[in-house]
Amino acid sequence: MLRTGVVHRHRRTPWSGPGAHPSVRSVIRSRRLLLPPLLAVLALTLLGAPPAVAAERPTAVVALGDSAASGEGAGDYVAGTRGEGGDWCHRSAHAYVHRTGLADESVNLACSGAEAADVAFGDGTHYTEGSQAARLVEVARTHRVTSVLLQVGANDEPELTGTGIACIRAFLDPTVPPCRESLGAGVAGRMAAVAPRVEAVVADVRAAMRQAGYADDGYALVLASYASPVTEDMVPLQGARGCPYSRADAGWGRTVVFPALSDALRGVAERTGARFVDMVRATDGFEACSRVPISEEWQRRITVDPEAFVYGGLDAAGYHLAQESFHPTAAAHAEMGRCIGEFVRSGAPSAACVAGADGRVRAETGAATAPSPA
Repeated sequence: MLRTGVVHRHRRTPWSGPGAHPSVRSVIRSRRLLLPPLLAVLALTLLGAPPAVAAERPTAVVALGDSAASGEGAGDYVAGTRGEGGDWCHRSAHAYVHRTGLADESVNLACSGAEAADVAFGDGTHYTEGSQAARLVEVARTHRVTSVLLQVGANDEPELTGTGIACIRAFLDPTVPPCRESLGAGVAGRMAAVAPRVEAVVADVRAAMRQAGYADDGYALVLASYASPVTEDMVPLQGARGCPYSRADAGWGRTVVFPALSDALRGVAERTGARFVDMVRATDGFEACSRVPISEEWQRRITVDPEAFVYGGLDAAGYHLAQESFHPTAAAHAEMGRCIGEFVRSGAPSAACVAGADGRVRAETGAATAPSPA
């Protein structure tokens, strides 16, 4: 046995000394002659067996995208993404990627507010962070990635945040027309415009995995749409309870806007060969201002987080102070993650994660079920 800093020398025995029987010495010489070739074969076998080496790497499921994937709204954000140094990615320890059960480890590269260009290859930065696709290459080399979950597009041409602000403004200012009227006619075109951007991201994700040595069929690539945070079925006086928009505009968002974006993303998945999971109804019946008590809701109402000042200083003033608003809670992420895991393991090309009245989100395969009026 060898120990650090200690060298053990073997003593010569009568079996190998000059007085040994000639036949014994012959056997020993033959073994010594065979030993170098055997060692060489063993070395070549080890060096030339990448599958065995790869199997030793921990498996991983990786999430890329924007706030919906980063875990915005779920709390318990990873240090360094809470506003420190301008990084507001808000990666939550409760994000759904950590709840899928698809691999030994889960890696979250998603960042709140990210656009398609921030996920794709490029030299730009978002909240101080570079390309998510470039970082995927690094993860795929140190882990055996089995699944890549991609959720992006909401911050691009459709700009759902801007749509929500328009609906709030219409509710607060009687002189402004309802957002379903001022923005309704352009929904189809805006959703169609986001598709090429997301397709480019899918292409870059494929390229990143190829750079790391993966075949296109060597892992699952899942494109996800978005859960509607709003509903027309709200508690009384919703405007004073953190949901300052009309019931009609909320119903339009739930049954028209989010399904339209989902349809656009479904088309991207079909054209690129990615698997697709429709999340529009993942928080159905648990949206913002839909329940009493508020703790039963899976989507945050307007939420002000004073801790933003603790980590982000004065940079928190304004948008970052309410950044968590209208995003899924930790409870929602737990259910969505379980549903996505169920879908990936099923091997189906597409499915919809739909919330049941029992508080469980299940993967429904086959044709997508459109949201119905409340």
